[in-house]
Amino acid sequence: MQAVAQTGIAFVRDPYDRERYEMLRALASRIMAAHTATDAARIDQLFAGETGYATPKIDVRGAVFDAEGRILMVREVLDGGRWTLPGGWADVNLTAAENVVKEVREESGFEARAVKLAACWDRARQGHGAYAFSSLKMFFVCELIGGVASTSLETSEVAFFAEDALPVELSTGRVLPHQLHRMFAHYRAPRMPTDFE
Repeated sequence: MQAVAQTGIAFVRDPYDRERYEMLRALASRIMAAHTATDAARIDQLFAGETGYATPKIDVRGAVFDAEGRILMVREVLDGGRWTLPGGWADVNLTAAENVVKEVREESGFEARAVKLAACWDRARQGHGAYAFSSLKMFFVCELIGGVASTSLETSEVAFFAEDALPVELSTGRVLPHQLHRMFAHYRAPRMPTDFE
């Protein structure tokens, strides 16, 4: 509903239709507020900040494996110290692969090279918690090429994990157990086709 209102406001010419789209956006805010602990006015402000044609946001995640076949994970500061694959929102003017390499470096201290787009999944269809906007999650299998483990403003710990010893406390808004296992499958079978939905 928010996306329809946002796109309508972006292209509307008639002032009465603009008013209707703004009312639709306010209704979307009230509906979301009824299902969260957030005030409708704050949600409406968040929605009003999204302008233009509504498109999905892009989240990139790097599945970096070491020589022992373990996967690199970082502990998120903002999510109660839960574990995830290094990654984040894609920046403009960088390719998805460039973004994931940048995120791995910034969050873990390691240098990596994206070797395969393993998955492009719609966030809402994967079992992640509710989120206000449509989002695509792009997972890359990456080759470790250098660097040393170091934390950042966003991360408090950096470690490698074997598939049978993954951390239990995951940042489930960022990564889910089945996604991690799928990255191990892609690592073991590099010619496996990219997953998508």
